[in-house]
Amino acid sequence: QVQLVESGGGLVQAGGSLRLSCAASGRTFTTYTMAWFRQAPGKEREFVATISWSGRSIYYGDAVKGRFTISRVNAKNTVYLQMNSLKPEDTALYYCAARYLGADGFYYTERAQYQYWGQGTQVTVSS
Repeated sequence: QVQLVESGGGLVQAGGSLRLSCAASGRTFTTYTMAWFRQAPGKEREFVATISWSGRSIYYGDAVKGRFTISRVNAKNTVYLQMNSLKPEDTALYYCAARYLGADGFYYTERAQYQYWGQGTQVTVSS
């Protein structure tokens, strides 16, 4: 079992940047593939980015490619999402997710592939 706590959300103007953090506790962090998803009001939860346990395999959703960067520091049990060039359409509740095990070279982009979820952190981008 792992517990996830997100932080770093807030209100930012279009074109600005934010960095989200997700702190994990519980089972060994390196046994988890980590990801970020987001959900805007009235919309389905959307895949944003994923990173393997080693950090060698990274994959992004089309909507954020070239603007967002996912990373992890295993020694700190933390995964990050650096968000640059933010747009109003990035406004959403951002969730951190963990998948127990998972291999380098495989990309897990479906909500059902993750067993553990945080409570979310709100990101609002004003125009």
